[in-house]
Amino acid sequence: MKKNYMKAIVKDTRAPGAKLKEMPIPNIGDHDVLIQVKATSICGTDVHIYAWDEWSQSRVKPPYIFGHEFAGIVVEKGKYVNNVEVGDHVSAETHIVCGHCPQCLTGQAHICANTQIIGVDRDGCFAEYVALPAENMWKNNPDLPFEVASVQEPFGNGVHTVLAGDIAGKSVAIIGCGPIGIMSVGIAKAAGASQVIAFDLNEYRLDLAKKMGATTIVNSGKENPLEVVSKLTAGNGVDVVCEMSGHPVAMNQGFKMVTNGGRVSILSLPVKPVEIDVTNDIVFKGITVQGITGRRMYETWQQVSGLLGSGQVDVRPMITHHFPLEEFEKGFDLMIQGKCGKVVLHP
Repeated sequence: MKKNYMKAIVKDTRAPGAKLKEMPIPNIGDHDVLIQVKATSICGTDVHIYAWDEWSQSRVKPPYIFGHEFAGIVVEKGKYVNNVEVGDHVSAETHIVCGHCPQCLTGQAHICANTQIIGVDRDGCFAEYVALPAENMWKNNPDLPFEVASVQEPFGNGVHTVLAGDIAGKSVAIIGCGPIGIMSVGIAKAAGASQVIAFDLNEYRLDLAKKMGATTIVNSGKENPLEVVSKLTAGNGVDVVCEMSGHPVAMNQGFKMVTNGGRVSILSLPVKPVEIDVTNDIVFKGITVQGITGRRMYETWQQVSGLLGSGQVDVRPMITHHFPLEEFEKGFDLMIQGKCGKVVLHP
């Protein structure tokens, strides 16, 4: 490797795939830090970019380094940085916000109108080093393993979704057992849910949901989700639905299985418009529907640290594969096939 260069996974063309390349180690500004990446995990968003689907075609602008979930060590800091020091173990809030729009000024920076997302709108962390604004740093306990610390960002998505309303003593449906759905099972259990019912078509991931604490797992291709929920709730429906699948059929089932006055929190990103019976499944049921994006800055990160640091949620069962950065294609193949939980790459 040439001096001042690093290995990085580059989305190099407007086509499926990516390449491992030598790229310059980024320079930092006065308010930035340079982080040596120790672990970086693959997100569903990264898979969209890798596969080059309609969403990524409309959003990202190759060539650039992608990836946004990581943990590492600060190796250099700008002259005005005083919130972290060289040697600190860190992860990052991946939404870089403006600080002056109405949302930022009213404590809702997670929905900043001018958000830039690392690894989507600017260079990311599938590399040996990444440069970021110091204000986006989250200091990790040095005892927290790098692979666990690298999944805090998506774990935060699950925390934001599950804890968007009351959970203690309530029945919760997690629809879609991708990595965030699987982690959300553990979050709901830790928050005191009376039942956590996990739905998916993938037996491998349903098994991981069971390991994370699901009280019932349902293969929606073999059982009728509405019948199962009716039986488990004496016909009343579940109190909380966390929609993580993005599938139109599953989303409609979520609205039909929620109890009158219940809550539906939607983190998933359907690729096309979804038809919902608003009259019967929302209005007459008097439910609360909430779209979830990102993590509340930085309330969610406090919750993430508390849940992981206390041991109330152990995410290790759903971190199923590790690869060196050079073998990134193996990790993406597993994600596309759904034969994994969370895949972690090590630069």
